[in-house]
Amino acid sequence: MGYRVAVVGATGNVGREMLNILAERQFPVDEIAVLASRKSLGTEVSFGERTLKTLDLDTFDFTGWDIALFAVGSDATKIYAPKAAAVGCVVIDNSSLYRYDMDIPLIVPEVNPEAVHGYAKKNIIANPNCSTAQMVVALKPLHDRAKIKRVVVSTYQSVSGSGKDAIDELWNQTKGIYVPGQEVAPKVYPKQIAFNVIPHIDVFLDDGSTKEEWKMVAETKKIIDKSIKVTATCVRVPVFVGHAESINIEFEDFLDEDEARDILRESPGIMVIDKREDGGYVTPVECVGDFATFISRIRQDSTIDNGLNLWCVSDNLRKGAALNAVQIAELLGREVLKKG
Repeated sequence: MGYRVAVVGATGNVGREMLNILAERQFPVDEIAVLASRKSLGTEVSFGERTLKTLDLDTFDFTGWDIALFAVGSDATKIYAPKAAAVGCVVIDNSSLYRYDMDIPLIVPEVNPEAVHGYAKKNIIANPNCSTAQMVVALKPLHDRAKIKRVVVSTYQSVSGSGKDAIDELWNQTKGIYVPGQEVAPKVYPKQIAFNVIPHIDVFLDDGSTKEEWKMVAETKKIIDKSIKVTATCVRVPVFVGHAESINIEFEDFLDEDEARDILRESPGIMVIDKREDGGYVTPVECVGDFATFISRIRQDSTIDNGLNLWCVSDNLRKGAALNAVQIAELLGREVLKKG
């Protein structure tokens, strides 16, 4: 006996990836509904060997459905997620709307699976921000061993995190630079993204940080430990898929780089590729389509007493969004619903 699953926002990058991953991981689906806005009504999407047509989210009745994977913006989620939750359908939401609600669990299954039992307060589970998800997978096993005091992270985030229009903008700007008369002005981003990096993701806050940077701070504290100090600089780079992060970690206790490497190798969801030679590390190009969070460049930081540096790479459409949502659904099935 399987689950009745609805994918909301099935025509977007993350929604399509959710369908791919549900099929790849053979999630026990009895029935699936693919939902989108009225303007996308009837659009065809793939689910394994099947082709499905989208239904109208506005008129869909979630009664009798077990799980709804939401891959739409906060505005639409605010309208439809409570409707689904109210009739007993558990919502797993990829937007930022519910991440900071203390009555709603924010889950990365490799890090805080026990939090899934808190779903019942509102019948909603939140999926973390893409840049946070991969970082906490790397931090948690190290925190369990040596207790993290402070994290300094700089991100190198691909354009797919901004959606299809951003992918098109990078592609068209890159072509336009080489073809006179086909130059493309920035629309999605405030500055040219082709052959450039932009130290600005989401809106600016009063303290000079951006909302993306604030998310990494708040979510790391909620998922792992509220005592961890985090400072972030989030940068958009001209890469289509795959986020990378340079992470500096200060611990309360000394942790040798070799022990850290061994701990990470044994930790769920992590692949360590760390050879001190040309190409002995992972870049975003190699991580695309993979489930793992890749860790490279593990080394002591000699400028502080108990410091390590590492390089963290993951497919932001997978672990940063769709994969984590499906893993939450799997966790919910194993621990709570127990139908599959």
